[in-house]
Amino acid sequence: MAKYSETIDLYDDAGKLLKSGVSLEKISPLVNPATRKLIDLTKRTIAVNLGGIEAGLKTGKIAKGNILGRELDLDIAGNKDAIVAKIKEMVQVEDGDDTNIREFGGGKLLLVEVPKVRLDAASTYDAAVTSVASATTYAIVEQFGIDMFNASTVKAAVWGSYPHTMDMVGANVTSVLSNPQNNEGLGYALRNIPVNHVVMMTKRNAMQGAALSSTLEQAGMFEMGNAIGPFERAQLLTYAYQGLNANNMVYDLVKENGQTGTIGTVVQSVVEKAIEDKVIVPGKKGGYFQFYDTKDPMLWNAYAAAGTMAATMVNCGAGRFAQAVSSTLLYFNDLLEHETGLPGCDYGRVMGTAVGFSFFSHSIYGGGGPGVFNGNHVVTRHAAGVAIPCVVAAAALDAGTQMFSPESTSKVYGDTFGQVDVFNAPIQQIANGV
Repeated sequence: MAKYSETIDLYDDAGKLLKSGVSLEKISPLVNPATRKLIDLTKRTIAVNLGGIEAGLKTGKIAKGNILGRELDLDIAGNKDAIVAKIKEMVQVEDGDDTNIREFGGGKLLLVEVPKVRLDAASTYDAAVTSVASATTYAIVEQFGIDMFNASTVKAAVWGSYPHTMDMVGANVTSVLSNPQNNEGLGYALRNIPVNHVVMMTKRNAMQGAALSSTLEQAGMFEMGNAIGPFERAQLLTYAYQGLNANNMVYDLVKENGQTGTIGTVVQSVVEKAIEDKVIVPGKKGGYFQFYDTKDPMLWNAYAAAGTMAATMVNCGAGRFAQAVSSTLLYFNDLLEHETGLPGCDYGRVMGTAVGFSFFSHSIYGGGGPGVFNGNHVVTRHAAGVAIPCVVAAAALDAGTQMFSPESTSKVYGDTFGQVDVFNAPIQQIANGV
């Protein structure tokens, strides 16, 4: 029996119907098999840059610095088949288990899926990156007969500066997840993935990027206890309408406003749609101002979330700049509140997030472009999974205006994780899972 009586239709990033009459709970991270697979692979998939290890050892540029006199000229590329075989042998628990290694770029990049049992037998997802890093280190040491005086150099090329630093700075073995110590609180791990990583994993497709980001953010909402009881419906609605293009709303709003529209016209379109669907109705009048009422604030919030995404795509897409995303998050919702008398997206928290985000991403502080932020960051963590997906869409549409471009910070994630279907086409995969 369906948990929720309401249903949604799922559309892809080209406005094509994928599944109709989908019960709301079918997209839940707890229920949808494609989403569970995505989360599972996020935790146990590790990228290994064999080309980076070889280049770093050859020049002595390892971890955080350049250590002259400690260069090692090893033909790792020429021995990659033997090294890959050794890594697999050490990482797997049993022959024929779910350990899997994919090769990209002629074997210079590996994507290692650690067997699930390693994470089952661990308290955190650390077990994935540590087992692969250790296996890679020992495979190279064994393959080339490295002595005890140079093994530490190989270790530094693989692990980076860890454990001298808390995280693996300069490592050539990387997880898309950050160290648990870097997470701001309970349940933040899946939200602690930089915007630029998601952009590259989804090949700069704004709607697929938004869907992947929304999936990770909303899974984080479930993990941190934000989707319990009646709040589960609230999170699933925002996930459906903003992240998964439910009822084709985001696509239709962008199509309607994309050529000549502005943030303001998207506001008009959202309000008209909400009135048409009877999500909001005219309430009291205050002088010339018409207030609106709603009997379903959760559904209204989902419409506001979809509108926020569409406004971001219209505005940042028109300028091909990511920097406008913070002001779009703020002023779309400010205008929406003034137009209806109802709360904006996430009941005001998106506006609050946007104010700090503007300052820290490009105002007088200007610490970094939008692409380096994540849902765990002290500036952007406050909205309940509905701000960062918009930032991903904006960065995907950016034409190169960021100081820290996705290509410069996150190329390896596009070359590895971006080749896996659940990461690069989540809209279709999740629809297939219902």
